[in-house]
Amino acid sequence: MKDHYAALGLRPSATLADVKKAFRQQAAIHHPDRNSAADAAARFRLVQTAYEVLSDPDKRKAYDDNRQRNLLDSPLDTARAIWQDYFSRIV
Repeated sequence: MKDHYAALGLRPSATLADVKKAFRQQAAIHHPDRNSAADAAARFRLVQTAYEVLSDPDKRKAYDDNRQRNLLDSPLDTARAIWQDYFSRIV
């Protein structure tokens, strides 16, 4: 799973305005017409995909939920929340 936040250089708490700004900056840097590096096109596609996911509220929520399930953000906090939920059901 690719980290869309890392592709744009953002934290998971970034606002939509932050996402748009980061996309414009990264797209300008990695656009194949402006960058002659061999991996510029692939990097641009990665940035473009990250923007498509993070700029859409439904796709972003699904992506964030999947990240949390995979324990990418904070493994300790996620594990703690899982155990607290489990024990609250038992007790």
